[in-house]
Amino acid sequence: MIEVSNISKQYSFIDENGLPGNLTALDSVNLEIEDGKIVTFLGPSGCGKSTLLEILAGQLIPTEGNVAINGKPVLEPVPTDREGLNNYKKRHRFLSPLVNGLFHNRIKHDIAMVFQDYAVFPWMTVLKNVTFALALRGINRKDRKDIAVEFLSKVGLNSSLNKYPSQLSGGMKQRLALARALSVNPKIIFMDEPFASVDQMNREQLQELLISIWESTGITIIIVTHDIEEAVFLSDSIVVFSEQPGRIRSILPIEIARPRDRKSSELISVHEFVSDQIRSNRCC
Repeated sequence: MIEVSNISKQYSFIDENGLPGNLTALDSVNLEIEDGKIVTFLGPSGCGKSTLLEILAGQLIPTEGNVAINGKPVLEPVPTDREGLNNYKKRHRFLSPLVNGLFHNRIKHDIAMVFQDYAVFPWMTVLKNVTFALALRGINRKDRKDIAVEFLSKVGLNSSLNKYPSQLSGGMKQRLALARALSVNPKIIFMDEPFASVDQMNREQLQELLISIWESTGITIIIVTHDIEEAVFLSDSIVVFSEQPGRIRSILPIEIARPRDRKSSELISVHEFVSDQIRSNRCC
């Protein structure tokens, strides 16, 4: 269970006149996400979807509020005094789950992330991209290759083990990113616009691959997207955000049995309903 309690996030900036200002990205967000569900964050650009995702993953410190996974805080509350805040920043300067694993020899929560821009290492082969992630998680050297090959095979990259990312298509790079995230056996995967950079055909294939993996593993998946069709096809529920400052306008359950047919009248009807909810103020 992921529990989000009164999360707010503000950023300071200097405007064109040289005057200081504050931007509220998130305002008093409360949310609960059950284990084993696929949940999408949907809303206009700049509404705080990605900001909340990074806070959930422990990569960004909220201004107010807290997040807990299975009752354990993702990050400790931010101190209010200067000395305490400086010490806090020193302790949390490495916020990536993988890097935390390297420097602290453990990770606080079993999570992984997949980004829009693939975030793969261009100087490493496909195989080494995955074995490196496993090494950071402390997996025994003799087991890394077998685990990496297993997950690369699941995403259809078993014939590309010795290729470099520059030799892969966009869809293949995202398959690599997905295999690397899955290989560390996370309980939760956070995905920020994971399929936005690929063409429609690859996008649909990757969505179906994700559903197949989810069905076989039972992991929790949280996805940020702008695509209503993607949200309806993938989700158990859709969290709809308002425009800035980001607030949750509504949570829409998608009660359609899987496998889902993209062209079914039922799915099209739900798509229209979600579109109407986003365009109107009825869900506010």
